[in-house]
Amino acid sequence: MEAKTLFDKIWDRHVVENIEGGPDILYIDRHYIHEVTSPQAFTGLENRKVPLLHPEKTVATADHNIPTKGQHLPIQEVLSRQQVKTLTENCEKHGVDLYGLNHPYNGIVHVIGTELGLSQPGMTIVCGDSHTSTHGAFGTIAFGIGTSEVEMVFASQCVLQPKPRKMRITIDGELQKGVTSKDIILYVISQISASGATGYFVEFAGEAIRNLSMEARMTICNMSIEMGARGGMIAPDEVTFDYLRNREFSPKGKDWEKAVEQWKQLKTDEEAVFDKELTFSANDIQPMITYGTNPGMGIAVQGKIPALNSVPKQNQASFQKSLQYMNFKPDTSLVGHRVDYVFLGSCTNGRIEDLRAFASLVKGKKKASTVTAWIVPGSQQVAKQAKAEGLDQILEEAGFELREPGCSACLAMNDDKIPEGKYAVSTSNRNFEGRQGPGARTLLASPLTAAAAAIAGKITNPVDFL
Repeated sequence: MEAKTLFDKIWDRHVVENIEGGPDILYIDRHYIHEVTSPQAFTGLENRKVPLLHPEKTVATADHNIPTKGQHLPIQEVLSRQQVKTLTENCEKHGVDLYGLNHPYNGIVHVIGTELGLSQPGMTIVCGDSHTSTHGAFGTIAFGIGTSEVEMVFASQCVLQPKPRKMRITIDGELQKGVTSKDIILYVISQISASGATGYFVEFAGEAIRNLSMEARMTICNMSIEMGARGGMIAPDEVTFDYLRNREFSPKGKDWEKAVEQWKQLKTDEEAVFDKELTFSANDIQPMITYGTNPGMGIAVQGKIPALNSVPKQNQASFQKSLQYMNFKPDTSLVGHRVDYVFLGSCTNGRIEDLRAFASLVKGKKKASTVTAWIVPGSQQVAKQAKAEGLDQILEEAGFELREPGCSACLAMNDDKIPEGKYAVSTSNRNFEGRQGPGARTLLASPLTAAAAAIAGKITNPVDFL
């Protein structure tokens, strides 16, 4: 029998038909939707008088546009209110389960899908959102799709998709103190660039990956697309099974035992060949921060922004443009640079472990008076757990406030916008120009680095606080 990668095993068993010289018709097991990319798809269905084929395989939530304060009140912003209302009406009309505003399961789509046990090993998963790659942490093929493809899945439970090439990124060794999964992925992207995995689906492997919790693995897969990959994945193991056991929608009883036996087969065969292999040492990774306007522009917090002559000639113009926008200079350190805002949250770092990490560092200390901090849980379940553990009290005593769940300042489609010219240390996934608000300057970092910045009022190595 031919040796196969994990990616091949899952992909091949979901191909309904190969189109000669074209894409595959790929069957989709789980379809997540939210208020921003679904309205036009529902309208397209209705215009064509086509029913939604498998409403039971589609799950909806409101997340991008919802406010993170006063969720019991009507949404003030007109477009946001309209989008959430439209999602509610569409789900009622088509029989789709919706975890809307104030539902106990409401939250960011890539947080709730995993914590509810809806995302399971071996699945194909899509959503009209680029960070669908998060679910790959469970040993799934998960990727973002456009609105026309959302409609395609509604109508046929399939999507047309060319098969990507395969890359394996192996990270061996042990992580140093203060280094998190966010630092791992920022380091990898800084090494291979924001386009270094374009055209590939990436499997993450190695000792450092195996030793991560599920939530940490989700952070890695979430940002795999920030290096241009179609998605990222990690083979399921006992850590995966322990996480999924007794989740709301996980299999139960004998079905659970049967599922785990099948999931144990989901791994890359020893002789399987990847189109590209990369290896990194965990020991080389330090707490990271970005300095530019794409996630590949990252350095160790203790490091320096590259000198202009160390940047390849073809990249120098964009490098200088980025630094101009950020008002930084080449060959300088960021340590000690003022911070105006700190954002903890998003589908990258809005889970309970992220809140625990942040709270552990700020406990017994005080937030800098010059910093505005937004602490936003990724879901109602995360918020509930944080309160049960007393994290809200630790945060309040340190001068922070736990807000209500939502995408928040990750993409500033709601009220949480960073003002022009202000610097935000953010645990989200993108630092593009204007991503967190027009003219906002974003520095991506881990929850620990964000917490250190919030306490110090400036960029600081979190190791100094540990």
